[in-house]
Amino acid sequence: MIKKYLANLKILQRIMNNIYHEKQSRELCALHALNNLFQAKGTFTKTQLDEICKQLSPEEWINPHRSILGIGNYDVNVVMRALQKKSCEAIWFDKRKDPSCIDTTQIIGFILNVPTDYKVGFIVLPLKRRHWIAVRQIGGSYYNLDSKFDNPQLIGNEDSLLTYLRTQLQSENDKQLFIVVKNEVEQNQFWLKKQSDGNNYEQKNYNEC
Repeated sequence: MIKKYLANLKILQRIMNNIYHEKQSRELCALHALNNLFQAKGTFTKTQLDEICKQLSPEEWINPHRSILGIGNYDVNVVMRALQKKSCEAIWFDKRKDPSCIDTTQIIGFILNVPTDYKVGFIVLPLKRRHWIAVRQIGGSYYNLDSKFDNPQLIGNEDSLLTYLRTQLQSENDKQLFIVVKNEVEQNQFWLKKQSDGNNYEQKNYNEC
């Protein structure tokens, strides 16, 4: 029993060592989330995301899609346009549905958008920012690739993932979930589980959030 545990621990450690995980720099959590999602350094760069900002609002002197200081804090429009450049789409998930309706075999991963405090040193200012977090399957298990963490955090199997997503979406904070899929999956709604009659799965009992 102990030998099996140690063997599994070694396998997990080997997987963890091979996971690409960018850590937080300035307000570049959206950039980190995208690169962590695709598991490759340089999938996107700050220069590319800044260029997307300009494309979205070419006539604006102060660009509304990023920090006024130009150090990040990209909004959802930038994230969605970046994903489209990789032939992907970000599908907003309705909190009234249960995550069990998602066919995880058809998706690339998830991106969570969560509120976070604005701090200057140890002082918390009465301002709110949004933080981007990537979640995806690697080596058969799901991981939270939050750039604020020192290391990826193991979520576990699909049941553990669904529990994690429910907890995030049912919390009091205004958290938003986006499902990242390939274009054809979004167009054909393959990310939704099918009922035996072939119709799209629909959650009968919606939970108030």
